This record gives sequence, C-alpha cells and structure tokens, in this order.
Amino acid sequence: MKMMQAGSNLDAEQAVRTLDKEAVKGKWNRIAARLRGELGEELFSSWFARMEAEEVYGQRLIVSVPTRFLQNWVRTHYYENLLGHADAELDGIEAVAIKVRARGVPVGHRNAPSLDDLPHDGTAPPEQPVQVDVNRPQTTTTTTSAANASDRGSPLDHNLTFETFVTGGSNSLAHAAARRIAEAQPGAPVNFNPLYIHAGAGLGKTHLLHAISWRIRQLHPARKVLYLTAERFMYHFLAALKARDVLPFKDYFQSVDVLLIDDFQFLQGKSMQQEFCHTFNSLVDMKRQVIIAADVPPAQLDSIDGRMKSRLAGGLVVDIQAPDLELKRNILRARLAGAAAKDASISIPDEIVEFIAQRISGGGRELEGALNRVLANQQLTRTPLTIDQAALALRDLVRPSDIQRIKIDDILKVVGRHFNVPKSDLLSPRRARSIVRPRQIGMYLAKTLTTRSLPEIGRRFGGRDHSTVLHAVRKIEELMQSDEKMAREVTLLVRLLEQH
Repeated sequence: MKMMQAGSNLDAEQAVRTLDKEAVKGKWNRIAARLRGELGEELFSSWFARMEAEEVYGQRLIVSVPTRFLQNWVRTHYYENLLGHADAELDGIEAVAIKVRARGVPVGHRNAPSLDDLPHDGTAPPEQPVQVDVNRPQTTTTTTSAANASDRGSPLDHNLTFETFVTGGSNSLAHAAARRIAEAQPGAPVNFNPLYIHAGAGLGKTHLLHAISWRIRQLHPARKVLYLTAERFMYHFLAALKARDVLPFKDYFQSVDVLLIDDFQFLQGKSMQQEFCHTFNSLVDMKRQVIIAADVPPAQLDSIDGRMKSRLAGGLVVDIQAPDLELKRNILRARLAGAAAKDASISIPDEIVEFIAQRISGGGRELEGALNRVLANQQLTRTPLTIDQAALALRDLVRPSDIQRIKIDDILKVVGRHFNVPKSDLLSPRRARSIVRPRQIGMYLAKTLTTRSLPEIGRRFGGRDHSTVLHAVRKIEELMQSDEKMAREVTLLVRLLEQH
C-alpha cells in the first residue's frame, strides 16, 4: 500500500512537472480569480495585477513580479493566500517561488530555483537589501567617505543642485532653509529639526533634497548623508524582517548624520511607521539632522498617528507654492540657457518663452517638458519657430482656464448623474462593477482635470489609498486606448464638466 502511495505521488509530481506554458497560464488565471475574489479588486490590483506565472517546476509554482519591493511585500503579507490557492488549482504544489523579472530575459531562459534555495517553510529565500553606490560630482577637496560610498539610499540626480534651482517668491523660504542646513558646520546647533517641506508634484521639493545631499557631500565628505524615498525605506525594513536582521537595519539608519526622506506620504503600515518613528526620535534626540518632503503638511497625513504628526510639526514646516508668472519666465530662461550651452544652434524667441509661461500651469517639471517639446519641434522641422507652431506642439498640454476651476465635488456630481449612481455609492466600499467603473472614471477625471494629489483624491473618494487612485487612472487610460466607447464616454464627461 505504501509503495502504491509513493508511486502515486511520483506520478502526481511528474504530471505537475510536465505542464506546458499554456496550461500553466490557464491555471494561473484561475488562481488569480480566486485571489481577486478573496482579497477584493483593490488589493488584488495593487499587489497581484503585475504578477505572472512562469512555470511549474516539481512541486513548486514559480511566479515573477517586476520589483523587489513587490516581491518582499507579497512574501510578507500574502504568501499563505497565494500558496493556498495555488495548491487548490495545482494539486501537489508545496511552495511558491516569487522572483523578480529580469528585463529583456525571456521567461524560458530564466533559471528555476532549486529545492535547496527554499527554506523549510516553503517560502522563497529572502534577499538582502540592495546597496546602491551613488555617483557623486567630482570635487577637488577630499575623497568621499566609505560610509557614503556604500549607503543604501536612492540614486541622486547630478542636475538637481542649488545652482540649477531657480528661486522666486513661492519657494524662497524653502530654498533658504535648505541652504542653511546644507552649509552648516558639523557640530553646529541644529536649528531646524526636522525640516519638513511640502508641495504639489513638480514644484521642487525633491530638487531641494537632492541639492542638500550634494552640497553636504561636497563641503563635508566625512558626514554620512542618506537620501531615500519612503518606498525604499519600507523595502529595506521588509527585507530586514524577512532576513531576521532588524538590529543591523536599526543600527545603520540611526548612524547617519543627515537623513532625507522623500515622498513621506507614501509610508504605509503600522509596523513601518513605528520603525520610522523610532529612527526619527533617535536621530533628533542625538541632534542629527532630518529633512522630510511630502505632498501635504503634517496635519493632513491621514495615515500617520497623532504623535508623529506632532513631532513633524515641531520643526520648521515650509511649503512651496505654484510659481508665479515671473518665476515661470525665469525657470524657462534658465533651462533654455542650459540647453543652448550644450547646443549653440538652439534659439527660441522671447515671445515663445512668454507664450509657454502664460499657457502652461504647474511647476518646473511641466515647464521643462513644454520647453523640450518646443525645442524638439524646432530641431525636427528645421524652420523658424512661431507662436502658432508652439501652440500646435503644446496643444494637449494647454488647458482652457475654466478646467482649472473644476472641483472634485463637481466630478462626483456629474459622474454620478451620468451613470445613475448615487454619490454615497461612489464613496462607499462597494465593489459592484456598476459602481467600480464610474468610481474609477471619477478618479481619472480628478487626476487629469484638477491639481489634487493622488492621496488627496483618494481621501475625497471615500478615504481610499493613493495606490487605488493610481490603479484607477491607469485602468481608464488603458481602456480609452482599446475601447472606443469608453474614450467617447470620458470625452463627453469632460465636456459636461467644462459646461457645469
């Protein structure tokens, strides 16, 4: 009887091993449907929509995801769900290996992990946090320290320095505070701690954080400076938890002299926030400098607890407003001078610069994008640039002024009336298709027709997470490209909102 059972198990393993790619794909579709039914559309879309089944190898299902952060998050939070549904659809599956896809490498050429690669609990082996060597500008003062050369931070952009930051009335205070911190002598009293900079997308807060990092490294190479995004902080923490290596993680982050955190509003999860709070308190108590950038002021960080908000508000909180017309002109002239220094053939009349400044809303990122488009038009057509040509090149960037006044409440009202869905349903947690699609369209319209950030749009649509809004925007964009009816419907809603 035992021999019969052993033979049966061998046959089952062989059957699993010989599944072709189409069969694996079909099974994965059923596994995905089970996950979607268990977790709901929002969670499934956030964590599993970009997961792909690669093959079944022995008694393991091998799947892949595009980023290490996604790999670690699924391992930590949803591995048992994934394994349970895989076993239900692929009888005999004992483990799921989650890989990070290698760009440009076909699925069939990737090496399958061996059984020895998997711990006894069946999970995929943890990966150590990636250490990124940051390329720093060349200086003639001294060499950079070993601590800086092997930090775990996010990459720094060589172009984002104080020299390339154009100041005006809307950003002068933030710029002055950043310069004061960056040029302070080591051991000097820390006056602004933390420095908290908040602004909408593209207004320069990331630029200032990069500029601070570069300036300190140039003036005081021995100081340990760490710049990273909130997402990267979460990735390192999850990797440390998975590797049961939390103490070195704590020691590393608490040993820096200057910590700069970008996109702080994306810090999610109670354990994440507790760990950051410990790190933050330790650094501030030791008189180490902390600089934080976010889309909203501390009081509007809905996912952060009250004590952390209070600590953040206890430092210097500065905001960066949208640039006025004069600052727009100066930004464009500075970017144009930089482009002309690289290519002497570049020349744009002043009236074109004025046209861009008058017509383009937003910050430096939008202005630079518009200028690049006009420059490309000039170089490709090789004809003198006129106002009409500039207007044609920027036709999809220039919005009628009345669109700027559209409010999210208007969008909820018009979308609800158009689809015959009450506003209460749009804001509710209900996931019926008749409600989900209008809600996604509403989020798309809020992102494209207003200046509100993703977290703020999520709050206005029933307290949803920014990742839900981002998924909705991408979903509607995809549908508009593939579904002509959807494109016409969204266009109609835009017209209705313009006339509202």
